[in-house]
Amino acid sequence: MSESQSVPTSIPTINLSKASSDSDSSIRADLLAQLRHSLLDIGFLYISDHGVDATIVGKLLALLAPLFDLPEHVKLSASLINSPHFLGYSSFGHETTAGSQDQREQFEFANEVSIQDGDDGDALSTRLLGPNQWPVASDDVEAAAVVVGRLKAAVEAYVCEMQALSTRFLSLVEEALEVESGVLQRFTGPQHRLKVVHYRSRSSGSGDPAAVADESPKSGHVPSGWIQGVGPHKDSSGWMTFLLQTQPPPPQAKEQEQPSHVAASSTGSGTGSSGGSIAGRGLQVLTKSGSWIDVPPMPDTFVVNMGQAFEVVTDGLCKATTHRVLLPSGSFERYSVPFFQGVQPQLAKRDFMSLWAQFDERRHRWGEGLESDEARNVDSPFLKGKYETWGEAQLRTKIRSHRDVGKKWYPDVYDKYVNDDA
Repeated sequence: MSESQSVPTSIPTINLSKASSDSDSSIRADLLAQLRHSLLDIGFLYISDHGVDATIVGKLLALLAPLFDLPEHVKLSASLINSPHFLGYSSFGHETTAGSQDQREQFEFANEVSIQDGDDGDALSTRLLGPNQWPVASDDVEAAAVVVGRLKAAVEAYVCEMQALSTRFLSLVEEALEVESGVLQRFTGPQHRLKVVHYRSRSSGSGDPAAVADESPKSGHVPSGWIQGVGPHKDSSGWMTFLLQTQPPPPQAKEQEQPSHVAASSTGSGTGSSGGSIAGRGLQVLTKSGSWIDVPPMPDTFVVNMGQAFEVVTDGLCKATTHRVLLPSGSFERYSVPFFQGVQPQLAKRDFMSLWAQFDERRHRWGEGLESDEARNVDSPFLKGKYETWGEAQLRTKIRSHRDVGKKWYPDVYDKYVNDDA
């Protein structure tokens, strides 16, 4: 490891207020050193005092439970199957990660962009760019109309806040990695994506996620007695991910035994309200040494991690960190809202390679980016140079994750993408 040889048992918290122009130079220097350590050696961090409007965050959080409590036909009015851009709603067990079905339902949105004049709108690299789908409330369900009526404004306001935060944070990352201001910014955009996700492991009759999990392919990365919320993966949907997460405190009488291979978390409790954390419930990060550590919700913070594009542009100096969500059996729910800072879809790997010389020079000072064997085996087609453009590599990931959508809209490349194991 570059600046610390110890194996982390938690991820660090970076206070962004220390980056203000009023901060003492020594405080700012310490912040940049902490951030550089997080990027090089861990790949995940909490950010606090981030300046995001708490009212906008609160309005979105207040909609999460009512949104997923909507009647199924209302949610399916925005079904992903209707969108060649993979925007809309998908139900429990619909998405596949690491060869198994994920036990989550979700809506995926984006800031809406159009193909510019002169661009090839049929190119595989830009086919994910497109309009959102919004659920349509039926006239006979008054409560659904209220939720649906508030959803678009809440999502769009939140996306604007996250676009601003991700831009500010990337400038700080450039400073921490000692590259020219704006040099990483040019890789971002034009479309940023947002998922609103509901995990649930309790039995609920029809569509029971636990029942679906029993039909999933068995895989060695899910400990016995646990359910895959989302399997081990590196984020392929953006440059950096900013995650808002919340889940209820565990019932003290039903705390489950920690899987033997999971490191205990020392980050403490935090759910947006109160309560502790059962090791292994919720988000986990794979350390560079190969152990899993918990990343519980912490009030008034976001979790930030680097996506695969960031690993490519730094020539592996900053690894995209592998992570997963495990669900304990029994009654458990979790909500999360990841925002994926977009990457220019028509960029080729040679464009990312333009900065390799700079990062190779820094490698001599900071050390080689480490990674466990399990992380190296995660599906990473663009990292491995199997696709020319970032946009096509991302399309391939979407098709593999949502195969019914891929079959409908991309029959010409479906077999190629599904059978290509990078």
